[in-house]
Amino acid sequence: MHQTTNHSENITTNGFTILNDIYTTNEIDAIIATINKADQSNPTFRKTDDLFAIRQFLKEVPEVKKLIFNDKLKSVIRNLFGDQYFVVKSIYFDKPEKSNWFVAWHQDLTISVDKKIELPGYGPWTVKLNQFAVQPPIEILQDNFTIRIHFDDTNADNGALKVISGSHLKNICRTDSLDWKKETETTCKVNACGVMVMRPLLLHASNRTTSNKKRRVVHIEFSRAKLPLETGWAEKEIY
Repeated sequence: MHQTTNHSENITTNGFTILNDIYTTNEIDAIIATINKADQSNPTFRKTDDLFAIRQFLKEVPEVKKLIFNDKLKSVIRNLFGDQYFVVKSIYFDKPEKSNWFVAWHQDLTISVDKKIELPGYGPWTVKLNQFAVQPPIEILQDNFTIRIHFDDTNADNGALKVISGSHLKNICRTDSLDWKKETETTCKVNACGVMVMRPLLLHASNRTTSNKKRRVVHIEFSRAKLPLETGWAEKEIY
């Protein structure tokens, strides 16, 4: 209980927390084997020299769902957030050993929905590969959370996330408006078989890989928000 309290306090104060040993090596190997068997012909599969990604991951590889949501992960979610949340977005990232792919500082400001329709308080909109994303009212972003499942040891040398602790409390902010001398940058080292839990408004970024070690991550977003009747979640999954 004390450990759960600490992680809850980390999320409230810093915007993130790290929990190792959520999976066994055998469980991670089973997830990877399931991914490798998947049909990669759909446009939701993106493969380049720098990145292999599967959007709508749990939809595209449904066999992986029971492996991802093991008893330990479900216990973490229940203890930290209760039992009202559901999955609203899932992506698998494989950042290869020689990847030059990086991500600049940003907040996750959009949600994935099933159609584009003008709604009060929702916007701007983006469309990528026939998938609709929109910035919702800030109350939804403040309440959502993300879990990142790590298949490999991740540190500054192979593209671990860098975050600005506490930046989720600034609501929506521009990076050029921050006094970077006063901000605390943290590199989120996560062991293989561990997870990082974060709020979407937490400012985060990642560097290029320099260690010739890959970084494979499953990114899953959760919400309990009820959207307007005119639209719906693009990837709603009950785990």
